[in-house]
Amino acid sequence: MLTLKLITEDTERVIKGLEKKHFSGARQAIDEVLAVDKRRRETQQQLDKNLSDAKKMAAQIGGLMKEGKREEADAVKAQVSALKETNRQLEDVMNSSQDELTRLLCQIPNIPYDEVPEGVAADDNHVVKSNLKECTPADTVGNWDVNPSLNIDNPLPHWELAKKYNLIDFDLGVKITGAGFPVYIGKGAQLQRALINFFLDEARKSGYTEIMPPTVVNAASGYGTGQLPDKEGQMYHCEVDDFYLIPTAEVPVTNIYRDVILDESQLPVKNCAYTECFRREAGSYGKDVRGLNRLHEFSKIEIVRIDKPEHSRESHKEMLQHVEGLLQKLELPYRILLLCGGDQSFTSAICYDFEVYSEAQGRWLEVSSVSNFDTYQANRLKCRYRRADNKKTELCHTLNGSALALPRIVAALLENNQTPEGIRIPRALVPYTGFEIID
Repeated sequence: MLTLKLITEDTERVIKGLEKKHFSGARQAIDEVLAVDKRRRETQQQLDKNLSDAKKMAAQIGGLMKEGKREEADAVKAQVSALKETNRQLEDVMNSSQDELTRLLCQIPNIPYDEVPEGVAADDNHVVKSNLKECTPADTVGNWDVNPSLNIDNPLPHWELAKKYNLIDFDLGVKITGAGFPVYIGKGAQLQRALINFFLDEARKSGYTEIMPPTVVNAASGYGTGQLPDKEGQMYHCEVDDFYLIPTAEVPVTNIYRDVILDESQLPVKNCAYTECFRREAGSYGKDVRGLNRLHEFSKIEIVRIDKPEHSRESHKEMLQHVEGLLQKLELPYRILLLCGGDQSFTSAICYDFEVYSEAQGRWLEVSSVSNFDTYQANRLKCRYRRADNKKTELCHTLNGSALALPRIVAALLENNQTPEGIRIPRALVPYTGFEIID
């Protein structure tokens, strides 16, 4: 969540940032935070004064008793008792104000960086890079007119290819669980495992330490990274134990550093993790969710960084280069989008999406989001670091990205590499699959 220091010292910039994110009632929300914080501070000041007065009175009582002035001592005792009752009331006000302040701050999203473009929705996102053409500042998704021509006659969509080559059984998944839970078979399962190992090996080569975290987390972890209370409707909830199935490895991996003070020499922390991910995706229907386009359970490799503020932008750049390198090695047509304010997530300060082209579907598929959250998550997590020069503690910056999510990568690989002889496997994957073609 946003820090009170930022809100109080740079109020207009915060409001302007929230408006860029199209957060309704930005000024009213910030005014309410400031009002509650003022009440909390004034109450604290009064409480501190009362405690100081009570301490002085307690010293007076002993002196009066020694002088035999019992009545005067009893009168001061009565004043101390009354002050204690007042203090209990002030403490109640303090606690309720703090609870109200936390509730209000949790409802306010992160503010975007200055370079985040204005815009309301996905069509306003800027295409900043592609391996198809040179990009210009005017290239928004809404005016992007370049799709690759892969010279495939009558290309089949991946769900038909999966059936033709017996790679994925969507109907069997419905039988076992329900829609959005496919069963991978034979070379389909081998391709999944090959991609997982390839992505993990590439992350290791880039200096990431692999983590194997739980795929079930408590509510405190969901709160720490901002999934709660914002996205509880998208998460599977185990009601008896109040646990949540993770929507991404970002949640458990980042929460490793909840309530932790790192030494500056430990930064940047670089972790990666393969997990199954679970998203309810309530209300998702139609062509956009067919086949592997949108699943309730899917495999994903996540990269996570914890960094100091002055280096986090460089970390973000390195993460973007890492994801782009993966797509280049997979020989997929891709583009990179800088998300506009209105299309950013609740918690991000800046986010780039990677999309690959689906030849058979004639559409772009998002396969990764790489975000810098600034101090927003760290403030919730109480994730700090101790500076080497003055030993002061400061909030870290947190960053994460998919590297990569498998379902749409598999869809694009199947569709874009289909040939009359079968489906060609990219060279970089052959050592992992053990075969060069699916036939």
